[in-house]
Amino acid sequence: MTRTLPTERAAGQPFDPPPGLAELRGKSPLSRLDYPDGHAGWLVTGHALAREVLADRRFSARVELRHLPIPGAVTSDQPAPPGMFGSMDAPEHTRYRRLLAGQFTVRRMRRLTERIQEIADECLNAMAERGSPADVVPALAQPLPAQTICELLGVPYAERDRFQQHALALFRLDNTPEETGEAYGAVLGVIGELIAAKRKAPADDVLSDLTGSDLTDTELVNIGFSLLGAGLDTTTNMLALGLFALLEHPDQLALLRDDPELAGNAVEELLRYLSIIPFTVRTALEDLELGGEHVTAGESVTVSVPAANHDPEHFPAPEKLDLRRKTSGHVAFGHGIHQCLGQQLARVQMRVALPALLSRFPSLRLAVPAEDVAVRSDMLIYGVHHLPVAWEA
Repeated sequence: MTRTLPTERAAGQPFDPPPGLAELRGKSPLSRLDYPDGHAGWLVTGHALAREVLADRRFSARVELRHLPIPGAVTSDQPAPPGMFGSMDAPEHTRYRRLLAGQFTVRRMRRLTERIQEIADECLNAMAERGSPADVVPALAQPLPAQTICELLGVPYAERDRFQQHALALFRLDNTPEETGEAYGAVLGVIGELIAAKRKAPADDVLSDLTGSDLTDTELVNIGFSLLGAGLDTTTNMLALGLFALLEHPDQLALLRDDPELAGNAVEELLRYLSIIPFTVRTALEDLELGGEHVTAGESVTVSVPAANHDPEHFPAPEKLDLRRKTSGHVAFGHGIHQCLGQQLARVQMRVALPALLSRFPSLRLAVPAEDVAVRSDMLIYGVHHLPVAWEA
């Protein structure tokens, strides 16, 4: 029995998963886990077993059934509000998922890709104008996903600054609970205003299209918030931490800088290698056998994303960043029916932004020693708080 989910990373190894995860996986891909609320459940650290759990509909994603493996986590015994489809099972989840999947059309993704390129260029132009050194987080990693979400949801240009300020405030480290609550309410308020406006004058965006369905305003607000929550902080930290990893692996950085066609595979390897989302949780709906163990109905199973993505049984030498690696099967976006809906949008932002940054600033380097880069070890989504970089004029 391991008392807590291993979260402590080795000193000087900001990109490697907590070593305790590999120790557990070396003994068994499935371990008993004591949850902080007293629940006795399970921890999955093996790749094959992780995909098995995430694809098995006998394991539920319902928020009211799950226990969380971190101290102080807010849990609920109430079902997810209407529209919060990520915490639902079929058939409710299926209904929302089908409606939303139809929004990520080839035409819309092509248009968004062109706009992402424009936004990235605007950010890099401003960064160059301000000069070296610069902090990549506020210069590129935050505004690019924020603007992309605005494009996706159809936030009017006049409202974007207000929307982004409220949205970014949700993820501030120094928030009091009251401030976080205020930011949450403000974001919901702005999305509610958007929906009311789009019912009167629809445009070419996701919220406008969804107002033509049978979804209620409450459902639409919660869907908008779900898309925001899934696509903002995660992409911000993948961009910043991904650049940090490349700067600390100059041979791999040179590969990507010299061969932009490698960007697609490079993004997949960075997603696997960094695995910024630490876990996902499912709850057994019935008694079943898993990994040679008996799992009882009602027991929560925590799937460690970093452990699964660093399983040497599937990824040889997983601790090595290799942009040419075959990365099929990684679970950075989950797996099964709850696999991240906006994964293609996240991929596009990384495929566009990282090569553009390296091309624009060929001499890019860290402006501080690597050990002075403040990592987000105190946050649920891993990444960096700041990433100071410098370059030659």
